[in-house]
Amino acid sequence: MRTASIERKTKETQISVELSLDGNGVYDVETGIGFLDHMLEQLSRHSLMDLKVRAVGDLHIDGHHTTEDCGIVIGLAVKKALGEMKGITRYANAYIPMDETLSRAAMDISGRPFLVWNVKFPREKIGDMDTELFEEFFRAFAFATGMTLHVENLYGVNSHHIIESCFKATARALRDATTIDPRKADAIPSTKGTLGGSL
Repeated sequence: MRTASIERKTKETQISVELSLDGNGVYDVETGIGFLDHMLEQLSRHSLMDLKVRAVGDLHIDGHHTTEDCGIVIGLAVKKALGEMKGITRYANAYIPMDETLSRAAMDISGRPFLVWNVKFPREKIGDMDTELFEEFFRAFAFATGMTLHVENLYGVNSHHIIESCFKATARALRDATTIDPRKADAIPSTKGTLGGSL
């Protein structure tokens, strides 16, 4: 089983993450930000990654540090669980519709971190959460995992639908990209012979 546990403490946040890439999408998430909890539950459910998150952050200031640091710690846990990355499919993409909205995510788990974020929101907040924080989460997640991640909302008018479809698309792409290809289960999917830090 590809599993990992990561704890990270700073003056701004204290976060622990436990995950299994080969799980069943079981989640137990408490970040102190209700809508972020909801999105991380979507990430778990649709990637089939079992995920437990406990986060305590400086929410008396705002949700920025908690949101960004959750992305960092979940990304570090995914990277640790992947190990040498032998046999992973590596590349994946997914389109997810949600009512009037369509979003897509494409990723390369390559050790080359990058984020392209092409998502606009009609509203500045969803519940109590600033919509600008979602880009911070995805950037932190991509860079900590060591993946190239492109997320784009193609169209939509409801901010809740827009971000939820982005999380679900990323989850489905993550599920496919981390799946072991039985034809090359013992090989690292790179002509370099290595992933996870080599440029």
